Amino acid sequence: MGRPSGKPHPHLAKLRKLVASLPEGVEVEAWQHPTFRAGKRMFAGYGGYQDFPTISIKQTLPDQSVLVEDPRFHLPKYVAKQGWVALDCTRVPWSMVEDLALRGYRLVALKRMLKVLDSK
Repeated sequence: MGRPSGKPHPHLAKLRKLVASLPEGVEVEAWQHPTFRAGKRMFAGYGGYQDFPTISIKQTLPDQSVLVEDPRFHLPKYVAKQGWVALDCTRVPWSMVEDLALRGYRLVALKRMLKVLDSK
């Protein structure tokens, strides 16, 4: 991920709020970018790609292959082989980002975290 130009995209504030509401959801700055974790395991990150803001999110490899057929998504460097996708914040609605972030969280969260999440 590069540095997004200009002010942070509004999706970043919404992602921060969503992650804070998840069991053991935390934000950690890494590589000079906000990253989002379930405990210690990262499932999302905010950065930039070709001067537009992006959110990269962990997905399954089958889901990744479907998502990257859409031009709003691309394979991020270094982590694509693990199922990650990066999305263009300027072109993807928040509802889709939220759904993908929750799916990413579920992929890395521990069973105890999922039990708390599912009991809400």
